Amino acid sequence: MPRYSTDREVLETAIRWLTQGRRLALVTVARTWGSSPRPVGALMVMRDDGTCSGSVSGGCVEEDLLMRYRAHQLGDSFPTLIDYGIDREEATRLGLPCGGRLELLVEQLDSAAPLKRLLDKIKAGQLVTRRVCMASGEVSLHAAAPADEFDYTSDNLAKVFGPRWQLLLIGDGHLARYVAQLALLLDYRVIICDPREDYEPDEPMEGVERVRVMPDEAVEAYATHPRCAVVALTHDPKLDDMALLDALQSPAFYIGALGSRRNSDLRRERLGTLGLTPQQLQRLHAPVGLPIGSRSPPEIAVSIMAEITALRHQAGQTSQRDVSAA
Repeated sequence: MPRYSTDREVLETAIRWLTQGRRLALVTVARTWGSSPRPVGALMVMRDDGTCSGSVSGGCVEEDLLMRYRAHQLGDSFPTLIDYGIDREEATRLGLPCGGRLELLVEQLDSAAPLKRLLDKIKAGQLVTRRVCMASGEVSLHAAAPADEFDYTSDNLAKVFGPRWQLLLIGDGHLARYVAQLALLLDYRVIICDPREDYEPDEPMEGVERVRVMPDEAVEAYATHPRCAVVALTHDPKLDDMALLDALQSPAFYIGALGSRRNSDLRRERLGTLGLTPQQLQRLHAPVGLPIGSRSPPEIAVSIMAEITALRHQAGQTSQRDVSAA
């Protein structure tokens, strides 16, 4: 059974195997119908000895793909398109949900250099569209915007790589480190803002950007699009309120703040006196996170990222109660 991997892990694995001289193919979920275990854009890289990284289904499709790749049964030219689950009998055999169907694009990988260029851009925090010409197999890289989506036509397949979703954390305390770790696993670009000199970390977190500006400046700089979340974690009203005042007027899809129910109610009263409307105040998730009984910093971090994930996937409404029910 192949393990699930993020895009970056799949790319890193492919580069390593290509450097070792292995024969590889990259598989992308191009289109789905009905119920599908993995979304469009999901990746898997497979090796000529039957090893793979990533996932395009629940497992059975991967096994069939690997068998056909080892046996050179996927076609004489690449890229090539493969359908799975066209009829009920095949869907049942492959373990696809009832009515499920996948169309997969398979590319032969001959060199690690193009993947290294893509990975370098991802590591630099850039958004990149990797476009595959369906006729020739030619691959090109293009600058992308946060709103860009996966696109597949008869001419091209375009997949966006990089942190399209962004998390701005106000406060560089113990909890922020756990939230940042989870967010990185979920492919967020993570920025921690803390202007306090006594909160300088002993060791910077790999993959996390740290800024020393005031919170309202950070919100103005980073919370500029609907794929951004802002979470205030300092416990200092002077810093948290400064960030929240601007965040609640921004296009960010999630704004949360740490604190008890009483402190959260007091915070809403303060923000209301600063000119925020009742509709804007309703956007504030405070106390932050889903009510899962969390007490330790790792548990609280799980509750925060769970609530953000629920809203990101439109699993509920904007209130904590509605998201919890969803």
